[in-house]
Amino acid sequence: MHSLTKTALSFNGIGRRCVALNRFSETRIICRGLTCTAEHGEHENELYDVIISGGGMVGTAMACSLGLDPNLEGKKILLLEAGNKKVMDKVPDAYSTRVSSISPGSATLLSGVGAWDHIMNMRCKPYQKMQVWDACSDALITFDKENLQDEMAYIVENNIIVAALTKQLENLSDQVRVQYKSKVVKYTWPKSHQVADAIPWVQVTLANGQTLQTKLLIGADGPNSMVRREAGIPTVKWNYDQSAVVAVLHLSEPTENNVAWQRFLPTGPIAMLPLSDTESSLVWSTSHRHAEELLQLDEESFVDSINTAFWSNENHSELVETAGSLFRTALSVLMPSAGSARQLPPSVAGIGPKSRVMFPLGMGHASEYIRHRVALIGDAAHRVHPLAGQGANLGFGDVACLTQLLSQAAFNGKDLGAMQHLLEYETERQRHNLPMMAAIDLMKRLYSTNAAPMVVLRTFGLQATNALPAMKAQIMAFASK
Repeated sequence: MHSLTKTALSFNGIGRRCVALNRFSETRIICRGLTCTAEHGEHENELYDVIISGGGMVGTAMACSLGLDPNLEGKKILLLEAGNKKVMDKVPDAYSTRVSSISPGSATLLSGVGAWDHIMNMRCKPYQKMQVWDACSDALITFDKENLQDEMAYIVENNIIVAALTKQLENLSDQVRVQYKSKVVKYTWPKSHQVADAIPWVQVTLANGQTLQTKLLIGADGPNSMVRREAGIPTVKWNYDQSAVVAVLHLSEPTENNVAWQRFLPTGPIAMLPLSDTESSLVWSTSHRHAEELLQLDEESFVDSINTAFWSNENHSELVETAGSLFRTALSVLMPSAGSARQLPPSVAGIGPKSRVMFPLGMGHASEYIRHRVALIGDAAHRVHPLAGQGANLGFGDVACLTQLLSQAAFNGKDLGAMQHLLEYETERQRHNLPMMAAIDLMKRLYSTNAAPMVVLRTFGLQATNALPAMKAQIMAFASK
């Protein structure tokens, strides 16, 4: 039952009948004597200040962020999610295969909406270092915080992030209304010019026939966004002809396990991300055919394939090794204290039961993040290759930016769906997202070949970057936002 804070109450002395309407007007609380029942109205054409379409990690974070903002207090906010409510009374013993690398910036956002404490009480694994190296040469680069005192990022299962945010939403029922199992079938857009009898708001029609209206619609409905498609926003996208195979790995022996490992194979990158002292998460990007073959292997053969992918030097060539050695020697003369020592990844002994799954990879970017009374966030606006672990972080960055601009607009008494501050959101986020996406795509293409000239070129680049602490610090600072 919703809180009766800020309710309108009417009393009829005969029969002691009380009717309470909360500010969402979606529930009538009728009390006769000591018995109360709730009657849900049809909410036909009910007007909201903000409707968020999509209750995944980013959409739920958006709902929490808006619901907690003091300048948006009193605004009517609705989160629509087509699926069931994601609750987690007890953390499962088995780890999930779908995880995200949460940057310090994203952790700050999740902390600000009150979800990070829930995550820490459930399950997450910080890491202090990342080692990236080439399967075709000895070139490597390491990223770490000074003296390993600070966490570089956190590996968190996606379902734990959603469960933590959902739990926090329960504490915001006065500020944010949530409708689960709510499938949208149609969006009707407002006319930008004056038309007689035209509806000035975005109209949302649900599969159950319910019709809602909103001053601002936020599309958080994933890479196949219906909001983006129905709004007619063009998208630049392509498939990589690759799939990612993900699994939960059991390590051969307990280890501190505070390093994220990634090796670039000619067929695509393979990454091992820490989950605990004895388990890690695998993300292996490779050709569709090879991915299907990996899924068909028995456990022992699959484990052998993983260890070989991380440890084998079969793709090395004498030409590349000679060129790399000469360049490394020259760097050591110019910068004696630069560079990093190579570490060896832990060996894998087994995998979690039924933990192997695969999904196709691609890149996508909406040419516009906004339209009149519409804004896109998360995968609805941008989709990236998982090699840099930035997908969720780009989405949480969208949430932080859009919340700030809507908060300022509300403080100034502005219309939340007006183009002025939505354009600011688009400009600010595209300035951050596009360089990141371009760098990820370039890295993917640069490492998708074992042609000697290209291998030599990237060997020089990797070794040079690794020898320049200031450049590495800039890369880390950009990725940690």
